[in-house]
Amino acid sequence: MAEAARSARAGKAPKRDAGILVIGLGRFGSAIAATLDRLGQDVLAVERDPDLVAQWTGRIPLVEADAANPEALEQLGAREFSVAVVGVGSYLEASVLITGNLVDLGTPQIWSKAISTEHARILQRIGAHHVVLPEADAGSRVAHLVSGKMLDYIEVEDGFTIVKMRPPRETQGFTIGQSKIRERYGVTVIGVKSPGIDFVYATPETRISTNDLLVVSGHTDLLERFAARP
Repeated sequence: MAEAARSARAGKAPKRDAGILVIGLGRFGSAIAATLDRLGQDVLAVERDPDLVAQWTGRIPLVEADAANPEALEQLGAREFSVAVVGVGSYLEASVLITGNLVDLGTPQIWSKAISTEHARILQRIGAHHVVLPEADAGSRVAHLVSGKMLDYIEVEDGFTIVKMRPPRETQGFTIGQSKIRERYGVTVIGVKSPGIDFVYATPETRISTNDLLVVSGHTDLLERFAARP
């Protein structure tokens, strides 16, 4: 922390190798911080609520501080972190202030939680690199899962999606090349998981069986049509 302060005073970019800063220990932030810590990542959580601090003390590395105060961020060495996650979503003013403080510090990657599209738009405008709407994202994902044969659904970006699904009846018993899935439906089978057998990356010679699971990528609309096949 002292090294970062000296570098800042000298006009040099501080070394950003302290790990990941997670601000806010609500359900969203605490899940991220605890998971990162379990995965062996260097993580520091910041929370201003004494009750939440007491709840998480001894479980993850954390400090009690108000990240909406730029001086507090400086004191805890926020400049040293290359990634910061702003898990404060319910309090719009605090969310915006904290994200803005991190932008002012030049944090290379800022992930901020939003609770509405308007909130997300504000965060993007002030400089958040990634904005997450957990409830909207979860709702969209569940809607896709309950409406068809998709067993898992991950939208990557700009409509590009990866799904796990049961194979349509017309593909069962045929190789991927014979089924011409790419030519007919515009989606790509990445891999196939057969019961009791390890996952294999798909080739045109990979044969699809009734009980297989397919991992398929493509545009969301095309995947929905493919998954809707009987």
